[in-house]
Amino acid sequence: QLQLVESGGGLVQAGGSLRLSCAASGRTLSITGLGWFRQAPGKEREFVAEISWSGGNTYYEDSVKGRFSISRDNAKNTVYLQMNSLKPEDTGVYYCAARLHSGVFASWGQGTQVIVSS
Repeated sequence: QLQLVESGGGLVQAGGSLRLSCAASGRTLSITGLGWFRQAPGKEREFVAEISWSGGNTYYEDSVKGRFSISRDNAKNTVYLQMNSLKPEDTGVYYCAARLHSGVFASWGQGTQVIVSS
């Protein structure tokens, strides 16, 4: 079993910053990448960013490029999402997800709420 636990969400004013953390435990050797997704009220869950577990390659959704930065600490089995210049449209529940050797995001955390006030 692989467990993912997010933290770091909260309420912030537009233009502010937050750093989300996702700690993985259990079968971490099965991870090939860790990603962040978000779901705004009334909308579908969308991809935000991903980092490969070995090479550290990063991928971002267009609307967060230049504002968000994903990083990892393999020794701590933790991935971070640094979010700067936050906008109200960044509001949502942010989920951490692990891409496994199967190629799909098969393990998800419980989510952490981010609210950006205007």
